Amino acid sequence: MYTCATPVTTDLDPFSDAFLDEPYAPLRQLRDAGPVVWLEPYRVYAMARHEQVEAALRDPETYCSRRGVGLADFAREKPWRPPSLLLEADPPEHDRARRAVGRVLAPKTIRAMRETFAAHARAVIEPLVGAGTCDGMEEIARRYPLEVFPDAVGLAEHGRDHLLAYGGMVFNGFGPRNAHFERAMAQGAEARDWVMANTRRDALAPDGLGARLHAIAADEGFSEEEAGLLVRSFLSAGVDTTVHGIGNALLCFATHPEQWAALRADPSRARAAFEEVIRYESPVQMFFRTTTRPVEVDGETIPDGEKVLLFLASANRDPRRWEDAERFDIERSSSGHVGFGAGIHACVGRMLARLEGELLLRALAERVAGIELDSEPRRELNNNLRGLDALPLRLAGA
Repeated sequence: MYTCATPVTTDLDPFSDAFLDEPYAPLRQLRDAGPVVWLEPYRVYAMARHEQVEAALRDPETYCSRRGVGLADFAREKPWRPPSLLLEADPPEHDRARRAVGRVLAPKTIRAMRETFAAHARAVIEPLVGAGTCDGMEEIARRYPLEVFPDAVGLAEHGRDHLLAYGGMVFNGFGPRNAHFERAMAQGAEARDWVMANTRRDALAPDGLGARLHAIAADEGFSEEEAGLLVRSFLSAGVDTTVHGIGNALLCFATHPEQWAALRADPSRARAAFEEVIRYESPVQMFFRTTTRPVEVDGETIPDGEKVLLFLASANRDPRRWEDAERFDIERSSSGHVGFGAGIHACVGRMLARLEGELLLRALAERVAGIELDSEPRRELNNNLRGLDALPLRLAGA
């Protein structure tokens, strides 16, 4: 697989269907190859170990985001969409956007949503218990976030399915212009128009998070168009990742019944269990950064202006960081995982994702004795996200 070079060179294609379907064996090889690896197919550097990935995420002065967090370099090519004011910006511009969103998602606001989100979770689960088979993706993982999150934002009820197509377009866009990107663009054209129209201030419910973000963004000096872009960044961070986080949780527990028994015995561990899911089966698999100067990493020098691929999912399974890292175990402390990123660009919607994941798992643990696969799941291949298209399940009543 590797040729002798400095740094180690590989012909691995992390955007091939084979890799997207089963990434963990090649990621083990990348971790073992060294702290920095050269990916010949895309002529970029890569890091797969936790120590180096986390350090890069926490050093925006050296590893910038303004040149794009995907494969495309915004300094050399025009982005296919307006760059995110959060994800694809650096201080000081990033700080102003982050401050606006942080004011909207204050801890008090998140706590106030808890009971409503919990009631929705119970309402989603109850009809499925003991009712035979269900599609865990369609009837749980997609349904729940597409109810509670857009309600909280204040989006129109009609057309919310467009959020999934829009997210697919955004996350596939972080990779190369391959078949997955082209398909997502074709499927997402109508969705993009719907999202743009429905994130205007006059289209949002006056008491929702979206309208509040518009008002706060105006106070921070953002234009009406920029405020809409902030809301769209908020949506792209808060739907698909949560959908796949919940779907991955269902698959983890269906294939690890002893872990489901442990959660059933103590449903208060639902929050910690969801964190372990994000560590073990990270919905967001990777992001890019671009170096702003020559930087030495464990004896290897990455030149200025080079794209660096950070394998978040690999970092989360690094045995240098966690004992028995490739074992799903809700009793472990998953603290320090980078499934939501790290540093100033950590996922802006992570507190909402954690709330949704916790409350959904708790509702399941209180009502469902067993989660079993009814037939083989069907994976959804995406240039960045790891998740499922279909997940046939049986939920046994307590």
